[in-house]
Amino acid sequence: MLRPPRLDAGPSPSNIQPASLTLTKRGKRLLSSTETGEGPIARRPYAAPPPSKDGPRVNEEIRGVSRVLLIDEEGEKQGEMPISAALEAAREAGLDLVEVAPNSNPPVCKILDYGKFRFEEQKKKAETRKKAKRIELKEIKVRPNIDDHDYEVKMRAIHRFFEEGDKVKVTLRFRGREMQHTNLGIQLLERIRTELEPIAKVEHEPRFEGRQVVMVMAPRAT
Repeated sequence: MLRPPRLDAGPSPSNIQPASLTLTKRGKRLLSSTETGEGPIARRPYAAPPPSKDGPRVNEEIRGVSRVLLIDEEGEKQGEMPISAALEAAREAGLDLVEVAPNSNPPVCKILDYGKFRFEEQKKKAETRKKAKRIELKEIKVRPNIDDHDYEVKMRAIHRFFEEGDKVKVTLRFRGREMQHTNLGIQLLERIRTELEPIAKVEHEPRFEGRQVVMVMAPRAT
């Protein structure tokens, strides 16, 4: 009895070795990580830039400089010295060392109270914004026979306008036979002027414009 020939099934799956990956580029053979024995290349994590600081550097924040020009708490120049000596002088004074001119060579540092310094700087910026504000002319209308309540409401509005840096035009209107008693209207305007004298000045004296009298006032500089 003839038996069919035995076929060679080849190596078992457990004996199969993974083939090394061979890469080619323009005819050059590049070794894979399997052939070199190296693992995958690790990428360096992205380093975010340090957050920017609002304002000058203070005390130990002053880095990267070896010498500074020091101004003491009295505003006197103490000359050029090592940054360590300047920091020690600030500590002995119980104050802060503030870098006021970082672009100078050497940088200029001053001994001062940093909290007070920040407060003064913010105050200056607020004053600058206030001066840059467009001045408006607000109008307040009154009548010769205005009652006390309405008068107080009008005066509060005028005070608010002055606090905002605006000017105020006070317009006094006469109706019908009120033109026969214009002196009452003039007395009212004088009352307004007198009460506002500490905080405002008259820019345009009261003048008649038809059946009304107009007076313009502006806040005094503080």
